[in-house]
Amino acid sequence: MARRATDSRGIEQRGEGRGVEARPAERAGLGEAQDRFVAAWGQMGAAWGISRTMAEVHALLYITGAPMNADEIMDRLRISRGNASMSLRALVDWGIVSRTLRRGDRREYFRAEQDVWAMVRAIVRERMKREMDPVLATLYEVRDLTALERRRAVSPETRRAILEHNRRIDAMLDLFRTMEALSDRFVSPAGRGLRLAASVLGKVRPA
Repeated sequence: MARRATDSRGIEQRGEGRGVEARPAERAGLGEAQDRFVAAWGQMGAAWGISRTMAEVHALLYITGAPMNADEIMDRLRISRGNASMSLRALVDWGIVSRTLRRGDRREYFRAEQDVWAMVRAIVRERMKREMDPVLATLYEVRDLTALERRRAVSPETRRAILEHNRRIDAMLDLFRTMEALSDRFVSPAGRGLRLAASVLGKVRPA
């Protein structure tokens, strides 16, 4: 089998076949592009109320596409071990990063979900659980409070005020229940809801 040509530093020269290692300048360009993506994703995560570090860890794992251990993540992002551990634990809980092992290596590695549709479903599901579900539960509690008040002997004016109050609460409950139903459809295991929405926008074709 023919040997591949290398330069004076032992770096393989660029050729036509697969598996050819890129030159250092090309590696630097790729690294810069990855860093820009990580920074942009971190900024977006902060705007969504998510820890910037958590968003950057996820972005790094996603854009590199390869499993990384905590030490590698710390070195690349220049973050503390505590920040890395907390971010990785949260990402695993969200279901967008999974743990993996390498034979002969006792360290734990982490890999990001590479299917963007599955990733978005997991994010939407988690945001619903953390943000919309508590609001919906509170609305039901508020509705129950006025239901108890109506059973008491109250004046006609108070009764009318309660009815108006309940009308507004019921409208809000209808809105949140509709949003919940739509979200449940979008984050279903089949994932057809998101793909269908994207197809309407002309982004992808329905499966």
